[in-house]
Amino acid sequence: MDNWDEVRTAYHVARAGTVSGAAEALGVHHATVIRHIDALEGRLGVKLFQRHARGYTPTEAGEDLLRVAKATDDQFAQLAGRIKGRGEDVSGEMVITALAELTPILAPMLSAFQAGHPGLILRLLASERVFRLEYGEAHVAIRAGTEPPGELDNVVQKLAPLAVGLYGSHAYLKAHGKPEGEGDLTAHRFVSSDDPDSRAPFSNWLRRRVSEEAITFRTDDFRAQEQAIRAGAGLGFLMRETAAGMPDVEEVLSPDPAWEVTLWLVTHMDLHRTAKVQALVRFLKERMA
Repeated sequence: MDNWDEVRTAYHVARAGTVSGAAEALGVHHATVIRHIDALEGRLGVKLFQRHARGYTPTEAGEDLLRVAKATDDQFAQLAGRIKGRGEDVSGEMVITALAELTPILAPMLSAFQAGHPGLILRLLASERVFRLEYGEAHVAIRAGTEPPGELDNVVQKLAPLAVGLYGSHAYLKAHGKPEGEGDLTAHRFVSSDDPDSRAPFSNWLRRRVSEEAITFRTDDFRAQEQAIRAGAGLGFLMRETAAGMPDVEEVLSPDPAWEVTLWLVTHMDLHRTAKVQALVRFLKERMA
């Protein structure tokens, strides 16, 4: 059947016995009901109702069609109930997207969240790609840096600032000494971004204080920067929470507010109020408060 609306209209006419009763149940004008019935009968080439002064009575052909319509309507009602139930439950699949460099911080948190909701399947998309929430590519995006634009019906919330410090490996510091302050930085080698126009506040800060030649290991992959710092290629910036899990590095300069990286939670308005999205948002805010 090409048009379920017409079949559904016929079903309600049969239930109510009148055009006005069906129109009231469907929330449409009585002329729409008549048009649907006429169109359906014309398409099928049979009369579905006998019209009389008291209303509409299904013909034999109408009874056959309406039995199928009733079963279909019941199935739709059951489906709606199941979907609604899933929407109120923290279960099923949940997709989170974030930069790969945030995974050492996020993975333990997400694991703890999942432990409280064993019916939940988590997918963490760790990528530089900006996934399109409006296309349903992810339920929640965790983005870093400047505030993401609140466009395309996205809901943007500030999650937390991440402290960033300057670090060096024990091997590097043993070979080159530990700077006592900013004034000693010119005597050192650095690991940093290959992009001179990087929006990372700590990268900009570094380039204003040391020569370009002092940045001897350059990569736009933050994970590669971490490994280069740990391998002794030079001093570099690490998120304090990430560095806490690296026994082979030492803090050289304590975190400065000017180096902070702000995390943002982004959700689409169509999913923002669902139980599982709200549960995750609350959990992350509490953990990172």
